[in-house]
Amino acid sequence: MLKGQTILCISSIDWDFIWQGHQQIMSTLAAEGNNVLFIENTGARRPSFRDMPRLRQRLRNWSRGTKGFRRERDNLFIYSPLIVPFPYSRLARWVNRFIIVRAIRRWMSVMGVRRPLVWTFLPTPLALDVINAVEPDLVVYYCIDDIAASSHGARGVRASEDRLFRAADLVFVTSERLRERVRQFREQVDVFPFAVNFGRFEAVRLSSDGIPADLAALPRPIVGYVGGLHRWVDQELVAGVARRLPDATFVFIGPPQCDLSTLEREPTVHLLGARPHDQLPGYIKGFDVGIVPYASSDYTANVYPTKLNEYLAMGIPVVATGLPEITRFNQTHGDIVAVANDADEFATQIRRAMEPRDQAQTERRIAVARENSWDARLEGMSGLIEGALAARQGHRESWDANIRRLYRTARKPLWTAAIAALLYALVLETPLLWVIAEPLRVVEAPQKADAIVVLAGGAGESATAGGGYQERVGRAVGLYQAGYAPRLILSSGFVYVFREAEVMRALAIDQGVPADSIILEQRAGNTHEMVLFARDIARQHSSSRVLLVSSPYHMRRAIMTWRKQAPDIEVVATPVLGSQYYAHEYRATIEQFRGIAWEYAAVAWYWWRGWL
Repeated sequence: MLKGQTILCISSIDWDFIWQGHQQIMSTLAAEGNNVLFIENTGARRPSFRDMPRLRQRLRNWSRGTKGFRRERDNLFIYSPLIVPFPYSRLARWVNRFIIVRAIRRWMSVMGVRRPLVWTFLPTPLALDVINAVEPDLVVYYCIDDIAASSHGARGVRASEDRLFRAADLVFVTSERLRERVRQFREQVDVFPFAVNFGRFEAVRLSSDGIPADLAALPRPIVGYVGGLHRWVDQELVAGVARRLPDATFVFIGPPQCDLSTLEREPTVHLLGARPHDQLPGYIKGFDVGIVPYASSDYTANVYPTKLNEYLAMGIPVVATGLPEITRFNQTHGDIVAVANDADEFATQIRRAMEPRDQAQTERRIAVARENSWDARLEGMSGLIEGALAARQGHRESWDANIRRLYRTARKPLWTAAIAALLYALVLETPLLWVIAEPLRVVEAPQKADAIVVLAGGAGESATAGGGYQERVGRAVGLYQAGYAPRLILSSGFVYVFREAEVMRALAIDQGVPADSIILEQRAGNTHEMVLFARDIARQHSSSRVLLVSSPYHMRRAIMTWRKQAPDIEVVATPVLGSQYYAHEYRATIEQFRGIAWEYAAVAWYWWRGWL
């Protein structure tokens, strides 16, 4: 888990709003020892009259702290800015930038921070202004929905979001459809759907505590929903289902966010209102069936319902409309959710779900929720962030460090200093290294193949085990989803806290690759062994052609080794297209020079051993 960072979170919701991934992620990172400043929503659309309660709450939040800042818990601070609520007005943007940046810089000064990590959920022009002003060490954009499609007043966000897609160091998304949109702008996009605090739900499920009194007073069976009651809830569908199931009680727990008169007219529908987040597991424990009755729209096509894993964590059956992410979830986890698209189908699926529970099915639901826990998600995210930070630090050779290095050299004889300065300038201040390194790169157009072979992060790259495997899995998943091959062979014998191959497998599954399409090879400790063991697996599956994935400057050695050791299997070089470690514009870093030198030395060593 990420530790020791200062994180500025630009949130798209307020801290006291419905508990979602925003609060879960930042509270977890704070608990892990990171200093977090949670900047409450600065808005993606013009306000309307219905926003008056939210504006009043912002005033209260601002007054609760010191000029909008308050300490929520250890390492976690909340900033509730008072700004001009017109996000696309140039004048308002200038005023708001002055207010927010000035306040954040003061907080950074108090915390002794120069270059924070920025994690934004908001892609507005003001969010980009803040990011540019604080000069962050790294920028993470977690795109959780299509904001422009969610509200007519937020359509102006599209242009600034497109810029953020290109500028962010890492982009996480919650759905495959969002990933496809982002891929117009960048190669690397990682899918991390919202998850569940599995430990909290498991503790309630296993406890002997009863369900809340207001729920216990209602007649069973209970069909339940938790979350915001917004315009994406298909009220007509729910009303139709309620009329078809007069013996069932329909319970909705969450704050009203639109006109709910259609639901209020149904006698068996009960709107209990919002409840504190820590009480939700107790309510879900009292449901017989959980539902996700979302209407189909451009917005919900991008939505991964958080409540899905909360229902499953309690072991209860789930019935949902056929959202694209529900379909993908079922493809990954084997039709764990019942899908229905009209009132008759929905009622039929609920009746089936109300039949006596099969213990094996209950345990299977719980196991799926465990796979989709926030702990698992955050470990994956943290690995990508730490890798990107390491690459960024390698690129950032500070001027004062360079000056000290040259000063130490200058104390030697003048000719030695002159030669050292010339070599330094040629290797690190010109594109010479990339000219020298170019023969190591092999990139071929992907072709239809029998398998995609992914070499572990310890092969090539920086010559340091554990670097780059996330990028390689991302490249392989993209090839798999484009239909180039039906299976992935992941090769790594490295073990850190976890086995790297198993982490690679978890990343691939999380990005939509079915588990039965992945084969693990967990013995190899270098490129030669990875090729040998992957070759044997490919032969077992009668593969005649494979796509080989590794880092760009490791590909020459990997391809030559494969062609020597497996001449009967055609290999196509499909390396990572954008490596964080080797990212460059003009100059190079000492770490990059070391990596290229290592790769040439390794090619020579492999030739001497007869491996290529």
